[in-house]
Amino acid sequence: MVNNLLSVWSTIGSVVLAILILLVMITVHEFGHWVAGKILNFKINEFSIGFGPALFKHKYKKSGEVFALRLIPLGGYCAFEGEDSIEEEKPDLAEPVFEEEKPIAAETPAQAVPEQIAAPLPEAKDKRKKKPRGAPGKFTEMKPWKRIIVLLAGAFMNYVLALFLIIVCFFAYGQTMTAVYTMDTGEGLASEYLEYSLKDKDIFLKANGKNLYLTTDLAKAVNGKKKGDLVEFTVSRVVDTETNAREERTVSVMLRADVNVKNSADLDNVWEALGVEYSEEEEAYMLAGATYRFGFFETLGRSFMYSFKIAGSIFKVLGELLTGKLGISALGGPVSTIAMTSQVASRSFRNFLEIAGFIGVNLAVFNLLPIPALDGSKIVFTVIEWIRGKPISRKVEAIIHGVGFILLLGFAVLVDILQFVL
Repeated sequence: MVNNLLSVWSTIGSVVLAILILLVMITVHEFGHWVAGKILNFKINEFSIGFGPALFKHKYKKSGEVFALRLIPLGGYCAFEGEDSIEEEKPDLAEPVFEEEKPIAAETPAQAVPEQIAAPLPEAKDKRKKKPRGAPGKFTEMKPWKRIIVLLAGAFMNYVLALFLIIVCFFAYGQTMTAVYTMDTGEGLASEYLEYSLKDKDIFLKANGKNLYLTTDLAKAVNGKKKGDLVEFTVSRVVDTETNAREERTVSVMLRADVNVKNSADLDNVWEALGVEYSEEEEAYMLAGATYRFGFFETLGRSFMYSFKIAGSIFKVLGELLTGKLGISALGGPVSTIAMTSQVASRSFRNFLEIAGFIGVNLAVFNLLPIPALDGSKIVFTVIEWIRGKPISRKVEAIIHGVGFILLLGFAVLVDILQFVL
């Protein structure tokens, strides 16, 4: 009974931790918009952490800005004045209103006509209320370049935080690399395959002289090669089993099968070709994650490159989805993301840093995609306005973003459903 309770509380704690990671990342994203908006003098109505009913609200008298903490901790927003307005652009000047023409009394037509022609029309007056000098402006009234900076600021803050977490993780613990746990040395293998082979507990560092960061880098190095081809790897190898001392070695590995990688999730063929043992009991290839420490400057450089690799993998996956190489069931929605994050983050502080950094880069890149309702789409509309010299109908833009938001929400729900059905 006690063990069951502990297990339940552990699961709840893991889920709360995952939600906290997502909430922090989203809050940092919105904070980026807020900071840029403040610097560039945008009028901000509200900065909210979470959605739904407000648990706490505070309004600043000087600016009129509201800070709110809301019930549902799965998001947040920075509401700019006029950002979601669907009003059409109004003309700069109010059209002059003419009174109905009345007959002019005159002794003769010749006397009346010159007076009527000479009478000046009433000057049109600008009836709009002018903004005091230095007062914050509405979102849509600000210059396009300022709006683009504000829209980019959210993703930028996500990336900065993610990069910081990655750097801390790599310096504190080392970089997590793919390692062979057990090699297949079964009977029937030709002697050359055993001669040109990896060994148990080898850690992959480079392939064909290029640094490895993700398993997809390793797959790329062997993809398209044939059985019997030699591939050069730099590995960290155990040279003394008693002390577990290691050395970096460059070895040639003879592939044991043809390699044809179909998509980012299709890696079984890679491990088979490299000779990694397959466990029938575990239904998986015998691989492991191993942390490896590099020098100071190499660690710093690898931190940046790792973040770029994560960003690049997002575009690769999207490309595979659009071309049909990768099925939609390979993705995860909000529920799947929370479940995966809770499992990884609760294992250790190192895993917490890694998954938080990974999610941060993902959020930064995803928000810049030109998909309606996302910052990337809003940037596209702003650039078009900048080029044309006038905006696309605000009403049309608002409808496009509204429909995009509904479709994104529906897609996320569909992806989660497929995770449980398939």
